[in-house]
Amino acid sequence: MRLGVYNAILHDRPLPEAIKVIADLGLTGIELNSGGFLPATHIPNFDEILESDDARDAFLAQFEGTGVSIAGLNCNGNPLHPDRAIAAKHAEDIRRSIRLAARLGQDRVVTMSGLPGGEPGATTVNWVVNAWNSAALDVIDYQLDVAATFWAEIDELAREHGVKVALELHPQNVAFNPANFRELIERAGTTNIGVELDASHLFWQQMDPVAVVRDLGKWVFHAAAKDVRVNPAAAIYGVLDNRFRRLSADEPRTNLGGDEWANEWPTTSAWDFVALGRGHDTAFWTEFLRALQEVDPEMWVNIEHEDTSLGRIEGLEVAAKVLRDADAALEASL
Repeated sequence: MRLGVYNAILHDRPLPEAIKVIADLGLTGIELNSGGFLPATHIPNFDEILESDDARDAFLAQFEGTGVSIAGLNCNGNPLHPDRAIAAKHAEDIRRSIRLAARLGQDRVVTMSGLPGGEPGATTVNWVVNAWNSAALDVIDYQLDVAATFWAEIDELAREHGVKVALELHPQNVAFNPANFRELIERAGTTNIGVELDASHLFWQQMDPVAVVRDLGKWVFHAAAKDVRVNPAAAIYGVLDNRFRRLSADEPRTNLGGDEWANEWPTTSAWDFVALGRGHDTAFWTEFLRALQEVDPEMWVNIEHEDTSLGRIEGLEVAAKVLRDADAALEASL
Protein backbone atom coordinates (compact mmCIF):
# COMPACT_ATOMS: atom_id res chain seq x y z
CA MET A 1 0.00 0.00 0.00
CA ARG A 2 1.02 3.65 -0.33
CA LEU A 3 1.53 5.13 3.14
CA GLY A 4 1.59 8.78 4.14
CA VAL A 5 0.55 11.46 6.63
CA TYR A 6 -2.30 13.97 6.68
CA ASN A 7 -0.41 17.24 7.16
CA ALA A 8 -2.57 19.10 9.75
CA ILE A 9 -0.34 17.95 12.61
CA LEU A 10 2.64 19.49 10.77
CA HIS A 11 1.10 22.92 10.17
CA ASP A 12 3.54 24.28 12.77
CA ARG A 13 6.40 24.14 10.24
CA PRO A 14 6.99 25.02 6.57
CA LEU A 15 6.15 22.49 3.87
CA PRO A 16 9.78 21.47 3.14
CA GLU A 17 10.29 20.65 6.83
CA ALA A 18 7.01 18.71 6.94
CA ILE A 19 8.10 16.70 3.90
CA LYS A 20 11.40 15.84 5.62
CA VAL A 21 9.58 14.66 8.75
CA ILE A 22 7.50 12.29 6.62
CA ALA A 23 10.50 11.01 4.67
CA ASP A 24 12.35 10.36 7.95
CA LEU A 25 9.37 8.27 9.10
CA GLY A 26 9.85 5.98 6.09
CA LEU A 27 6.56 7.12 4.53
CA THR A 28 6.04 8.45 1.02
CA GLY A 29 2.97 10.70 0.91
CA ILE A 30 1.58 13.93 2.33
CA GLU A 31 -2.15 14.67 2.22
CA LEU A 32 -2.43 18.45 2.04
CA ASN A 33 -5.15 20.41 3.79
CA SER A 34 -6.81 22.68 1.23
CA GLY A 35 -9.51 24.46 3.25
CA GLY A 36 -12.69 23.72 5.17
CA PHE A 37 -12.32 23.66 8.95
CA LEU A 38 -8.57 24.28 8.67
CA PRO A 39 -6.57 26.65 6.45
CA ALA A 40 -4.47 25.54 3.49
CA THR A 41 -1.30 26.29 5.47
CA HIS A 42 1.08 24.44 3.16
CA ILE A 43 -0.48 25.89 -0.02
CA PRO A 44 -0.03 29.64 0.61
CA ASN A 45 -0.19 30.54 -3.10
CA PHE A 46 -3.34 28.49 -3.80
CA ASP A 47 -4.83 31.09 -6.16
CA GLU A 48 -1.60 31.49 -8.11
CA ILE A 49 -1.32 27.74 -8.66
CA LEU A 50 -4.85 27.68 -10.09
CA GLU A 51 -3.89 30.28 -12.68
CA SER A 52 -0.15 30.06 -13.30
CA ASP A 53 1.79 27.09 -14.68
CA ASP A 54 4.98 28.62 -13.29
CA ALA A 55 3.48 28.80 -9.79
CA ARG A 56 2.23 25.23 -10.09
CA ASP A 57 5.59 23.93 -11.27
CA ALA A 58 7.45 25.78 -8.51
CA PHE A 59 5.11 24.28 -5.91
CA LEU A 60 5.57 20.76 -7.26
CA ALA A 61 9.35 21.25 -7.42
CA GLN A 62 9.41 21.22 -3.60
CA PHE A 63 8.69 17.48 -3.72
CA GLU A 64 11.37 16.53 -6.25
CA GLY A 65 14.02 14.23 -4.88
CA THR A 66 12.39 13.98 -1.44
CA GLY A 67 10.82 10.55 -1.84
CA VAL A 68 7.51 12.11 -0.75
CA SER A 69 4.66 12.98 -3.11
CA ILE A 70 1.25 14.57 -2.69
CA ALA A 71 -1.22 11.98 -1.42
CA GLY A 72 -4.49 13.80 -2.06
CA LEU A 73 -6.09 17.03 -0.82
CA ASN A 74 -8.27 17.39 2.27
CA CYS A 75 -10.91 20.09 2.88
CA ASN A 76 -13.09 18.61 5.63
CA GLY A 77 -15.90 21.00 6.53
CA ASN A 78 -19.67 21.42 6.42
CA PRO A 79 -20.80 22.62 2.98
CA LEU A 80 -24.46 22.16 4.01
CA HIS A 81 -24.33 24.26 7.18
CA PRO A 82 -27.53 26.28 7.79
CA ASP A 83 -25.32 29.33 8.41
CA ARG A 84 -24.95 30.41 4.79
CA ALA A 85 -21.59 32.07 5.34
CA ILE A 86 -20.07 28.85 6.68
CA ALA A 87 -21.73 26.68 4.02
CA ALA A 88 -20.68 28.93 1.15
CA LYS A 89 -17.06 29.06 2.29
CA HIS A 90 -16.74 25.30 2.83
CA ALA A 91 -18.57 24.49 -0.42
CA GLU A 92 -16.29 26.79 -2.39
CA ASP A 93 -13.27 25.21 -0.73
CA ILE A 94 -14.41 21.85 -2.11
CA ARG A 95 -14.81 23.28 -5.62
CA ARG A 96 -11.42 24.99 -5.43
CA SER A 97 -9.82 21.82 -4.11
CA ILE A 98 -11.15 19.81 -7.05
CA ARG A 99 -9.70 22.36 -9.47
CA LEU A 100 -6.41 22.43 -7.57
CA ALA A 101 -6.19 18.63 -7.54
CA ALA A 102 -6.47 18.58 -11.32
CA ARG A 103 -3.78 21.27 -11.60
CA LEU A 104 -1.43 19.24 -9.38
CA GLY A 105 -2.04 15.92 -11.12
CA GLN A 106 -4.07 14.58 -8.20
CA ASP A 107 -7.29 12.59 -8.41
CA ARG A 108 -8.46 12.47 -4.77
CA VAL A 109 -10.14 15.15 -2.64
CA VAL A 110 -11.21 14.23 0.90
CA THR A 111 -14.07 16.04 2.62
CA MET A 112 -17.29 15.40 4.57
CA SER A 113 -20.85 15.04 3.32
CA GLY A 114 -22.01 17.88 5.57
CA LEU A 115 -25.11 18.36 7.70
CA PRO A 116 -27.94 20.89 7.23
CA GLY A 117 -30.53 22.00 9.74
CA GLY A 118 -33.57 19.83 10.26
CA GLU A 119 -36.00 21.95 8.20
CA PRO A 120 -36.08 24.97 5.85
CA GLY A 121 -35.10 28.13 7.70
CA ALA A 122 -33.16 26.31 10.42
CA THR A 123 -30.22 28.16 11.95
CA THR A 124 -28.31 25.26 13.55
CA VAL A 125 -27.33 21.78 12.41
CA ASN A 126 -29.48 18.84 13.48
CA TRP A 127 -27.96 15.36 13.67
CA VAL A 128 -30.57 12.67 14.26
CA VAL A 129 -28.80 9.94 16.23
CA ASN A 130 -31.69 7.48 16.58
CA ALA A 131 -34.68 7.87 14.28
CA TRP A 132 -37.19 5.86 16.28
CA ASN A 133 -39.99 8.39 15.63
CA SER A 134 -41.55 9.41 12.31
CA ALA A 135 -40.64 13.10 12.72
CA ALA A 136 -36.97 12.16 12.90
CA LEU A 137 -37.27 10.28 9.61
CA ASP A 138 -38.83 13.41 8.10
CA VAL A 139 -35.74 15.37 9.17
CA ILE A 140 -33.39 12.79 7.64
CA ASP A 141 -35.39 12.74 4.41
CA TYR A 142 -35.19 16.53 4.13
CA GLN A 143 -31.46 16.52 4.87
CA LEU A 144 -30.75 13.84 2.28
CA ASP A 145 -32.59 15.87 -0.36
CA VAL A 146 -30.51 18.96 0.49
CA ALA A 147 -27.33 16.89 0.40
CA ALA A 148 -28.23 15.14 -2.86
CA THR A 149 -28.73 18.45 -4.67
CA PHE A 150 -25.34 19.72 -3.55
CA TRP A 151 -23.40 16.53 -4.21
CA ALA A 152 -24.90 16.08 -7.67
CA GLU A 153 -23.40 19.47 -8.57
CA ILE A 154 -20.02 18.59 -7.03
CA ASP A 155 -20.01 15.22 -8.78
CA GLU A 156 -20.38 16.92 -12.16
CA LEU A 157 -17.43 19.20 -11.39
CA ALA A 158 -15.34 16.25 -10.19
CA ARG A 159 -16.06 14.28 -13.38
CA GLU A 160 -15.06 17.27 -15.52
CA HIS A 161 -11.68 17.41 -13.75
CA GLY A 162 -10.99 13.67 -13.48
CA VAL A 163 -11.18 13.78 -9.69
CA LYS A 164 -12.87 11.47 -7.18
CA VAL A 165 -14.24 12.96 -3.96
CA ALA A 166 -13.91 10.80 -0.84
CA LEU A 167 -16.39 11.52 1.97
CA GLU A 168 -15.18 10.73 5.48
CA LEU A 169 -17.83 8.67 7.26
CA HIS A 170 -17.94 11.06 10.19
CA PRO A 171 -20.71 11.42 12.80
CA GLN A 172 -22.67 14.68 12.71
CA ASN A 173 -22.82 14.35 8.92
CA VAL A 174 -25.51 13.10 6.56
CA ALA A 175 -23.28 10.16 5.55
CA PHE A 176 -21.68 8.55 8.58
CA ASN A 177 -22.16 4.84 7.79
CA PRO A 178 -22.48 2.69 4.64
CA ALA A 179 -26.29 2.77 4.57
CA ASN A 180 -26.73 6.53 4.54
CA PHE A 181 -23.75 6.94 2.19
CA ARG A 182 -25.47 4.66 -0.32
CA GLU A 183 -28.77 6.50 0.15
CA LEU A 184 -27.00 9.79 -0.59
CA ILE A 185 -25.30 8.71 -3.81
CA GLU A 186 -28.44 6.94 -5.05
CA ARG A 187 -30.51 10.08 -4.58
CA ALA A 188 -27.81 12.25 -6.14
CA GLY A 189 -27.05 9.87 -9.01
CA THR A 190 -23.30 10.38 -8.58
CA THR A 191 -20.35 8.47 -10.05
CA ASN A 192 -17.30 10.20 -8.57
CA ILE A 193 -18.39 10.47 -4.94
CA GLY A 194 -17.05 7.73 -2.68
CA VAL A 195 -15.69 7.20 0.83
CA GLU A 196 -12.56 8.01 2.76
CA LEU A 197 -12.31 5.08 5.15
CA ASP A 198 -11.19 6.58 8.47
CA ALA A 199 -11.24 3.66 10.89
CA SER A 200 -11.34 5.86 14.01
CA HIS A 201 -14.90 7.13 13.69
CA LEU A 202 -16.09 3.62 12.94
CA PHE A 203 -14.42 2.20 16.05
CA TRP A 204 -16.25 4.44 18.50
CA GLN A 205 -19.56 3.73 16.76
CA GLN A 206 -18.83 0.04 17.49
CA MET A 207 -18.39 -0.74 13.78
CA ASP A 208 -15.74 -3.03 12.27
CA PRO A 209 -13.64 -1.03 9.77
CA VAL A 210 -12.51 -4.19 7.95
CA ALA A 211 -16.12 -5.30 7.47
CA VAL A 212 -17.06 -1.79 6.31
CA VAL A 213 -14.30 -1.76 3.68
CA ARG A 214 -15.51 -5.08 2.30
CA ASP A 215 -19.13 -3.95 2.40
CA LEU A 216 -18.42 -0.74 0.45
CA GLY A 217 -15.86 -2.27 -1.91
CA LYS A 218 -15.30 -0.07 -4.97
CA TRP A 219 -16.73 2.98 -3.19
CA VAL A 220 -13.69 3.17 -0.89
CA PHE A 221 -11.46 5.72 -2.63
CA HIS A 222 -8.99 6.71 0.12
CA ALA A 223 -8.13 5.82 3.72
CA ALA A 224 -6.99 7.36 6.99
CA ALA A 225 -5.03 5.52 9.68
CA LYS A 226 -6.21 6.77 13.08
CA ASP A 227 -6.92 4.65 16.14
CA VAL A 228 -9.42 4.87 19.01
CA ARG A 229 -9.24 3.53 22.56
CA VAL A 230 -12.55 2.91 24.33
CA ASN A 231 -12.09 3.75 28.02
CA PRO A 232 -13.72 2.37 31.19
CA ALA A 233 -15.85 5.53 31.40
CA ALA A 234 -17.83 4.23 28.43
CA ALA A 235 -19.50 1.83 30.83
CA ILE A 236 -21.11 4.83 32.54
CA TYR A 237 -21.39 7.48 29.83
CA GLY A 238 -21.61 5.45 26.61
CA VAL A 239 -19.97 6.26 23.30
CA LEU A 240 -22.31 9.22 22.75
CA ASP A 241 -20.75 10.93 25.80
CA ASN A 242 -21.48 14.67 25.48
CA ARG A 243 -19.59 16.12 28.47
CA PHE A 244 -17.62 18.64 26.43
CA ARG A 245 -16.60 22.03 27.87
CA ARG A 246 -17.12 25.27 25.96
CA LEU A 247 -13.85 27.18 25.66
CA SER A 248 -13.90 30.92 26.32
CA ALA A 249 -12.59 33.55 23.91
CA ASP A 250 -9.41 34.06 25.98
CA GLU A 251 -8.44 30.36 25.75
CA PRO A 252 -6.64 28.73 22.80
CA ARG A 253 -9.33 27.25 20.57
CA THR A 254 -9.89 26.19 16.97
CA ASN A 255 -12.42 28.04 14.83
CA LEU A 256 -14.72 25.82 12.74
CA GLY A 257 -16.28 28.62 10.70
CA GLY A 258 -18.36 31.66 11.67
CA ASP A 259 -18.72 31.75 15.45
CA GLU A 260 -18.35 27.99 15.93
CA TRP A 261 -15.39 26.59 17.87
CA ALA A 262 -14.04 23.20 18.89
CA ASN A 263 -14.84 22.34 22.52
CA GLU A 264 -12.59 20.83 25.17
CA TRP A 265 -12.66 17.03 25.29
CA PRO A 266 -14.14 15.40 28.45
CA THR A 267 -11.49 14.82 31.12
CA THR A 268 -12.58 11.27 31.93
CA SER A 269 -13.60 10.49 28.37
CA ALA A 270 -15.55 7.45 27.20
CA TRP A 271 -13.13 7.13 24.28
CA ASP A 272 -10.09 8.88 22.86
CA PHE A 273 -8.30 9.22 19.55
CA VAL A 274 -4.93 7.51 19.97
CA ALA A 275 -1.90 6.69 17.84
CA LEU A 276 -2.01 3.44 15.90
CA GLY A 277 -1.37 0.45 18.14
CA ARG A 278 -2.66 2.12 21.31
CA GLY A 279 -6.23 1.02 20.61
CA HIS A 280 -5.83 -1.85 18.15
CA ASP A 281 -2.70 -3.92 17.56
CA THR A 282 -0.57 -4.41 14.46
CA ALA A 283 -2.50 -7.58 13.58
CA PHE A 284 -5.69 -5.52 13.23
CA TRP A 285 -4.01 -2.90 11.04
CA THR A 286 -2.58 -5.67 8.85
CA GLU A 287 -6.11 -6.90 8.16
CA PHE A 288 -7.31 -3.32 7.60
CA LEU A 289 -4.63 -2.87 4.95
CA ARG A 290 -5.50 -6.26 3.48
CA ALA A 291 -9.13 -5.22 3.00
CA LEU A 292 -8.05 -1.94 1.38
CA GLN A 293 -5.57 -3.77 -0.84
CA GLU A 294 -8.40 -5.97 -2.12
CA VAL A 295 -10.18 -2.79 -3.27
CA ASP A 296 -7.17 -0.91 -4.67
CA PRO A 297 -3.50 -1.88 -4.13
CA GLU A 298 -2.51 1.71 -5.04
CA MET A 299 -4.75 3.37 -2.44
CA TRP A 300 -3.20 5.97 -0.14
CA VAL A 301 -3.47 5.23 3.57
CA ASN A 302 -2.51 8.36 5.50
CA ILE A 303 -1.83 8.67 9.23
CA GLU A 304 -3.95 11.28 11.02
CA HIS A 305 -2.38 12.14 14.38
CA GLU A 306 -4.80 13.35 17.08
CA ASP A 307 -3.38 11.60 20.15
CA THR A 308 -3.13 14.48 22.63
CA SER A 309 -0.96 12.44 25.01
CA LEU A 310 1.87 12.32 22.45
CA GLY A 311 3.85 15.11 20.83
CA ARG A 312 3.55 15.89 17.13
CA ILE A 313 6.59 13.89 16.03
CA GLU A 314 6.36 11.30 18.80
CA GLY A 315 2.81 10.39 17.81
CA LEU A 316 3.73 10.14 14.15
CA GLU A 317 6.68 7.89 14.99
CA VAL A 318 4.48 5.54 17.02
CA ALA A 319 1.82 5.38 14.30
CA ALA A 320 4.30 5.05 11.44
CA LYS A 321 6.03 2.05 13.01
CA VAL A 322 2.73 0.21 13.44
CA LEU A 323 1.62 1.08 9.92
CA ARG A 324 4.94 0.04 8.35
CA ASP A 325 4.95 -3.20 10.33
CA ALA A 326 1.38 -3.93 9.26
CA ASP A 327 2.25 -3.26 5.63
CA ALA A 328 5.29 -5.56 5.86
CA ALA A 329 3.16 -8.30 7.41
CA LEU A 330 0.59 -7.90 4.65
CA GLU A 331 3.25 -8.08 1.95
CA ALA A 332 4.79 -11.19 3.52
CA SER A 333 1.40 -12.91 3.56
CA LEU A 334 0.51 -12.25 -0.08
